[in-house]
Amino acid sequence: MNDHIKQLGERIESRSAVVGVIGLGYVGLPLASALHSGGVRVIGFDVDPAKIKALNEGTNYLSHLGHDMVKELAESDRFDVTTDFVRLREADAVLVCVPTPLKGNREPDLSYVVTTGRDIGMALRPGQLIVLESTTYPGTTRREFLDAIYEGAKAVGTTLESGEDFLVAFSPEREDPGRKSHATATIPKLVGGLDETATDLAAKLYRIGIKEIVPVSLAEVAEAAKILENVYRAVNIALVNEMKVILSDMGIDVFEVIRAAATKPFGFQAFWPGPGLGGHCIPIDPYYLAWRAKEIGHDAKFIELAGEINHAMPAYVVEKTARALEERSLAAKRAGVLVLGLAYKPDVDDVRESPSFELIELLRERVARVDYSDPHIGATWKMRHYDLGLTSVEITPETLASYDAVVISTNHSAFDYEMIAEHSKLVVDTRDAMRLYAPKMGDRLVRA
Repeated sequence: MNDHIKQLGERIESRSAVVGVIGLGYVGLPLASALHSGGVRVIGFDVDPAKIKALNEGTNYLSHLGHDMVKELAESDRFDVTTDFVRLREADAVLVCVPTPLKGNREPDLSYVVTTGRDIGMALRPGQLIVLESTTYPGTTRREFLDAIYEGAKAVGTTLESGEDFLVAFSPEREDPGRKSHATATIPKLVGGLDETATDLAAKLYRIGIKEIVPVSLAEVAEAAKILENVYRAVNIALVNEMKVILSDMGIDVFEVIRAAATKPFGFQAFWPGPGLGGHCIPIDPYYLAWRAKEIGHDAKFIELAGEINHAMPAYVVEKTARALEERSLAAKRAGVLVLGLAYKPDVDDVRESPSFELIELLRERVARVDYSDPHIGATWKMRHYDLGLTSVEITPETLASYDAVVISTNHSAFDYEMIAEHSKLVVDTRDAMRLYAPKMGDRLVRA
């Protein structure tokens, strides 16, 4: 171990290390806060000037994190934010929390990871620890990410070696926006380095702000573990979505079936169907493994089939809605539909990969008018795949009665479901939100 690495270890042990966090979104911002709370100095990096401005002003752009977190960071002399990636040289450890989306053909898009790796390489100095947190397929950290660091370093004439002059590790994020039972500091953290020293020092770094650290033998193990976590959920959600379609045609309520099965105290875990997959992990991450599997000559059959089933759910909901309208002697093409919930899960303002967007787009092809209501999202904006150009509709008895159908896509607790049950002409429920009101609604309630 050279002197630079020894000094890095000493700075981590004494909590005098400076930590840089790249990407101040749903993953990076709470991570920065957790490490800052542990006593180290944190520099946040982001390409979005609006985020930098908001953080400097103590304004929170992620409501589920609460105002106090951002206020504490803004007032601290141990927290700084910037768009200047040259300042990465100031950091002893650099944690990378950038997106890993899919391309249009559902192949991995590592452009953010590669670009960030090059930026790090151009500012690289001896004695730094670099940790990738972005979910990806096994081997990315050792291949694409490290290669990008070397490429950036070469561009500025820097010659350093991983494992000797600097260290590289992978530690997957496990954020779940809106969850009350766990926060960044209390979710066990997997850590796997490209070598043993990287694993050891990365684990010590994360212990500053996170209670439980779980070291694994290799970065590839940590990468694969995160993929497995999300494949597990995607496959099981696909199972209950398929059960929903089958049982619906049998006249059986799948939600009641799941609740009944969940009374077994062992051997069963409840997963719930819905209008499709949402969030930054489950709709995307399994395809990373499926793509990598093909690269080495394997077909990830379970993963690909689960993806087909889950991605078919918005169209299934639209078809059920159109059929229900026609059964009421109302042509779908003349109908008005209100979609309740734009966020991908209840009680948050997170719309990443939300199935509500595809649901609205598909409904627009079938009905005359489509609006949405979401208490957490006042208006839509231009996104990677969608630009709906809509403003949230306030729910009132008169508003509900003015639509031919109301589709519950996200079961926010702020919705007045009793009002919805009383004043809606037709409710298409994808979340079992209307269960208590089903008896009095009769055929005005359709489950999808």
